[in-house]
Amino acid sequence: MSNQYILIAIALLVGAVLPLQVGVNSKLADSVGSPLLSALLSFCVGTLALLTYIIIAGVPLANAAEARNAPPVAWVGGLLGAFFVAVSIILLPKLGVAMTVSLIIAGQMLMSVVMDHFGLLGVPVREVTFARFGGILLITAGVILVRKY
Repeated sequence: MSNQYILIAIALLVGAVLPLQVGVNSKLADSVGSPLLSALLSFCVGTLALLTYIIIAGVPLANAAEARNAPPVAWVGGLLGAFFVAVSIILLPKLGVAMTVSLIIAGQMLMSVVMDHFGLLGVPVREVTFARFGGILLITAGVILVRKY
């Protein structure tokens, strides 16, 4: 199996984790009575998991000091993650898992194509083609089908 296939399998696994994450975070929100508290607790668990892995893997913590040299936009990732997790928890009981996740995926694909086309955040430019635009339309059609049926 080539390295590319392994990366594709890992990406699919990460995608499969998304509805699970939204679901378990929603369960936590039911228990604690707040989607925002659920998001905070989820981030705390994630922080502890990453810290444990960093220690076990021997990642040099001295490198963290270099973060002060990162551009300001590099710090927005945590805010975007908090927004994503908190809003996902709020949406799930109102829209259901399939609708919430399909809309999230549609939004991700749309933003991905925009980022590629304009080279946002320094990603390599990949112009929007008819085929890529067609892919967005198919995803949108999928969202409509999930919503209707």
